[in-house]
Amino acid sequence: MALSVADRAIGAIIGAAVADAAAQPMHWIYSPDRLKEVLSDLEPCPEFRPQSANPFYRRTTGEQTCYGDQAYVLLESLSQCGDLTKRIYKFFGPGTVYDLPLNDPYRKKGGPKVILPIDGPWRNGSLKAFFRNVDAGKEETGCDVDCQMDGVTKLAPVVAMFAGKPEMLEKVEKAMRVTQNNDMCVAMTLAAARFLEHFILNGPDPNALNTVLAQLNDPKRQNPQELDRAVTGKALVVYSFRNLKKQLWEISLPGAFQGALHGVLTLNQLDEAVRDTMRCGGCTASRSSFIGACFGAQTGLQGIPESWRKRTLRYPLLLELAENVVKKSQQ
Repeated sequence: MALSVADRAIGAIIGAAVADAAAQPMHWIYSPDRLKEVLSDLEPCPEFRPQSANPFYRRTTGEQTCYGDQAYVLLESLSQCGDLTKRIYKFFGPGTVYDLPLNDPYRKKGGPKVILPIDGPWRNGSLKAFFRNVDAGKEETGCDVDCQMDGVTKLAPVVAMFAGKPEMLEKVEKAMRVTQNNDMCVAMTLAAARFLEHFILNGPDPNALNTVLAQLNDPKRQNPQELDRAVTGKALVVYSFRNLKKQLWEISLPGAFQGALHGVLTLNQLDEAVRDTMRCGGCTASRSSFIGACFGAQTGLQGIPESWRKRTLRYPLLLELAENVVKKSQQ
């Protein structure tokens, strides 16, 4: 039975969340020796490690990273038509599981040494800047210096809702600038959104890269960015150097995006691609979430392993919200 656009849109949202949860226990392992040691006990299936090996923070296996949580808040906001800024502040703010001493947006450098890993989730740099900007009453709440993968990791709900509509890229940019007001991040996120939209609308396509590059080079393209040419160069690097996956020891853009795109363009299924990127260490979760979104968009739910869905603790709620968002997009 052929998949509908709605099926693929739901698959994109769920694929991103499931892949993020699968990689979460092995997120941010940068030591090659430690990574080798951890993998030796898990191969050939490193996903959903029962005990966290994350050297910075620890969450229960099946929970999301801060990337997956941001995507969830965005999905919930789209489903319920809420104010995204207020929702992010409430979800990650005072009195929540993120409200830990190390995560304090006003914590001064040089203070008492923190023992890592912390017992709880990690509030990253862009979120800390977001809180400071909101508290200061600034109209632009996004961090203008942070260049991490947050935008790419949380775009699936927005692309799923607006795929095929002329305002899709504008909606993605608006959502991501709430926490990241950085032009390179925006350009890279919009390029990622073009890839994901293409898979939602068309399914698997070996020419996806050429299609997106043509869009980025079109002088009449939607939502043009000054850095689109630079993004095009990064995408071509991925295509030209297929061994790029062996060099992923960087969590910031553009490196993490290139690594994620490598998995999307060179591998054949979600679990295979997520496992492959997990074996590279570093920011496994951010790369995995985009990989999961793109493969979910190509295959729908049927291409996302059922055992992975069951081990993602928020899956039933995610599915309900995803179905609601996609239904709203068709009205």
